[in-house]
Amino acid sequence: MSSTRLPAERLADGIKPALLRHFPVSPAARIDGFTRTARGFSTETYLFDVSDESGVLPLVLRRPPETALFPDYDLLRQVLVMQRLARTGIPVPTVLWLDRSESALGSPYFVMDRLPGDAPSDMPSYHVAGNYFEASPEQRARMWWACVDTMAEIHELDWRSLRLDFLALPRYGSGAVEQVVNYLGSALNWACADAPPDIYRRAVTHLRENLYEPDRVRLCWGDARMSNILYDERLRVTGVLDWEMAYLGDHEADLAWMLFLDWACSDFQGNPRLPGTPTREETIHYYELRTGTPVRNLRYNEILAVVLLSVPLLRMTNRIQLPPDMDITAFCRARLEQLLA
Repeated sequence: MSSTRLPAERLADGIKPALLRHFPVSPAARIDGFTRTARGFSTETYLFDVSDESGVLPLVLRRPPETALFPDYDLLRQVLVMQRLARTGIPVPTVLWLDRSESALGSPYFVMDRLPGDAPSDMPSYHVAGNYFEASPEQRARMWWACVDTMAEIHELDWRSLRLDFLALPRYGSGAVEQVVNYLGSALNWACADAPPDIYRRAVTHLRENLYEPDRVRLCWGDARMSNILYDERLRVTGVLDWEMAYLGDHEADLAWMLFLDWACSDFQGNPRLPGTPTREETIHYYELRTGTPVRNLRYNEILAVVLLSVPLLRMTNRIQLPPDMDITAFCRARLEQLLA
């Protein structure tokens, strides 16, 4: 990153000239409530409002973190995914402009519209706080199934007609699953100061020794979870967020990701799963009915999901030098121990 990277408190002033170029707002327009959100960690996300005599426009700014958490991080990639999904029924934010230079903020960034609705809590877990926690059991079930339905709708998209072929990773192999696995092996080595811990080497070995090719390669959301869905007051899905980890692979990987993170938010943390939350078995059965395809490789894909999430966590541990008592990879190691047993 550039040495002139602007601190958070100066970002609002930094984007004002671009805002005036891109929108028919008056020179007197002001930026209000510029605040960093706690959601996500692989991209810095800020919420703000633009106000003038014509009204208030809620917007979002995203930029890379100061320390890259993935070896191939690229804002353009996630922008292109959202732009091409805009022609589908998936409610994604509209990207208003992308600046890939470092002249304005000292880093690339993009601005998108802010969709209405609220997402279930990420930290703390939605099982202990937020709109999911406050909902009735019946409402929780509706929210859960809406997330699964959204995932299934993504998997039904024709990624070729949407020109999403750039999400493939041909330099890492010929098959879609092989590409993702080899990418993860390389990314783990990049993320760790030394060799990856043994549990991750075992996980990658297992994935390589049990490679398969899915019946059909599909678009994978990459971060399929409750906390990336916006719901309105009637619990309708109004937004599907966070596309920086989208890739082409086996659709079961998204289902595995959702179930793994729900385990991390409940069982691992000692939080009882709230009444109304469908079980793992019910979710798998519903997904099979919804997509018309049997789930065959869920354990494999959950191992893959854990390794994928571990890449940025290990990078943070090794580069940001977290305190010794802050073990942010503990839940990943614990789940891998269970899955590899």
